[in-house]
Amino acid sequence: MPTEDKPKDGLKLLAEDHRKVEALFEQFEKAGTAAAKEKIVKEICTELKVHTMIEEEIYYPAVRGKVESSDLDEAYVEHDSAKLLVNELEAAEPDESFYDAKVKVLKELIEHHVKEEEKQRDNLFQQTRAADIDLEALGEQLAARKAELMALATSEGLPPAEPAALKHEEV
Repeated sequence: MPTEDKPKDGLKLLAEDHRKVEALFEQFEKAGTAAAKEKIVKEICTELKVHTMIEEEIYYPAVRGKVESSDLDEAYVEHDSAKLLVNELEAAEPDESFYDAKVKVLKELIEHHVKEEEKQRDNLFQQTRAADIDLEALGEQLAARKAELMALATSEGLPPAEPAALKHEEV
């Protein structure tokens, strides 16, 4: 699939990420062995870490002030909820208690987040399309950063996902 040949609309790139993770969750549900599940979960976690990073570093700041602030704030909190599960899954073994349940809840979180970003009425992507944003330039930035992060994931591995909105304070 020669999709990297020309600049792509940034929202299309993000939607492709959504489709890829949805397909990985489907593969997980069909996986028969612990090893197969672990391999798929590792890929899900990498995809989600990269996706949340490019959205939070590039997409969300680009649309702040041009879309509903409450929708963006909610997206950050949804990301944080997913990041907590991603970090737990990366540290877990597929035969541990709650492993499958955590994957299922992560899937449900992502489905809800995707619905709000691109499927429900007046979603974040529609608001972005209505705003004065160069979507091809956004796509170039997102694609470049995604390529960097995927290379890092392959070489050194990505650090644990960092929550942006949910802060843990010392008491």
